[in-house]
Amino acid sequence: MEFSTWLAFFAASWAISLSPGAGAIAAMSSGLNHGFRRGYFTTFGLVLGILTQIVLVGAGLGALIAASSFGFALVKWLGVAYLVYLGVQQWRAPAKPLVAATEPSEASAVSLRQLVLRGWAINAVNPKGTVFLLAVVPQFLDMHQSLSSQYTVIGATLCFTDLVVMAGYTALAAKVLSALRSAEHIKTLNRVFGSLFIAAGTLLATFKRAA
Repeated sequence: MEFSTWLAFFAASWAISLSPGAGAIAAMSSGLNHGFRRGYFTTFGLVLGILTQIVLVGAGLGALIAASSFGFALVKWLGVAYLVYLGVQQWRAPAKPLVAATEPSEASAVSLRQLVLRGWAINAVNPKGTVFLLAVVPQFLDMHQSLSSQYTVIGATLCFTDLVVMAGYTALAAKVLSALRSAEHIKTLNRVFGSLFIAAGTLLATFKRAA
């Protein structure tokens, strides 16, 4: 990949990472409920989800999902169901201040592995992301050069920007929103994030396969 081409993709990747979506909601939700250090593990899962999408697109499976009505619908509704499930769970979460997350019993309630898997599922089971990568990535590829090395560079670039941006989202929720410590405040924030997850699932439900 030419350096100028990479610079263009690097700029685009910031816009991709900064754009509000299920990943940003998940990062802020984890920051609110688990603090920055634990909550940031959700971002590792989000990044693994991005890598999964890139592997699918690189292997040609992404194109198959985008072209197959059944495959597209299956992945889409799995993603919708998962986002709505997260929304309901967040809505029903106990109204405990973030400072309680420092207690050992509270900290172990959700394992780091669960946080990573949650983040991975959000980005991996998302046909919108697959179609987006199929539309954007080919514009930066040189078909006369090694595609595997170019996909590696693209994957590393997207992962880097996502790690940085989601750190900001997680810290925002952990440091700023955690200032609201009353049970009523936490209950309201949980319901706000729960509603955002459900809204993201609803938007995904309206996403249609390109003709």
